[in-house]
Amino acid sequence: MIKIFYGEDRVKARQAIDKLLGSDCEIIEAENLTTNDVASVFLGVSLFGDKRKILVKDLSLNEDCWDMVPNFVADCPHDIILWETKLDKRSGVYKALSKEKGIEFKEFALAEDPNNKLVGGILDAAMRGDKNALKMCEKVEATNNPYMFMGLMVSQAIKKLQYNNPKAVKTLKILAETDMNMKSVSIEPWQLIKMALLKISSL
Repeated sequence: MIKIFYGEDRVKARQAIDKLLGSDCEIIEAENLTTNDVASVFLGVSLFGDKRKILVKDLSLNEDCWDMVPNFVADCPHDIILWETKLDKRSGVYKALSKEKGIEFKEFALAEDPNNKLVGGILDAAMRGDKNALKMCEKVEATNNPYMFMGLMVSQAIKKLQYNNPKAVKTLKILAETDMNMKSVSIEPWQLIKMALLKISSL
């Protein structure tokens, strides 16, 4: 059995690992491995000849060793979990492993903050020039923290920058200035946020 666990929810991943391998499994930090060690991890037997239970952490960060993994999958007699913080699905190793019948991938993603969609909708409306962004903002004032709201707006704007949205740079500048003002001026935070949304909708 070889399983590859990845994702940001480290708590749930750890719970699943303990359930499958037990708390007394071998733990290998991949940063300490050399290419000479890889065969012994996947094929080496214990002194007692038993099937080994092994947890290998972040093997994909050790590129030389990670590249060797597909060579040992078919003959591996042990129960091994490769625990990755991130997994590059574009890599040749991932593509090779995904074709192997004996490999199981499992993602442990953090639950999305429901406020992300709310904030994203308001910011999207403003960036489209929709004046309803202000009304949408007013509806959530009573139940949201303005500073957390601003943080989420900045995160959403950064995502838009990554996708080359033409208004993203100017939007981020407005939000950065607003964020500074929220910490330094006496104007009510929600008022500053609405002023920022007005500026964004006018871009």
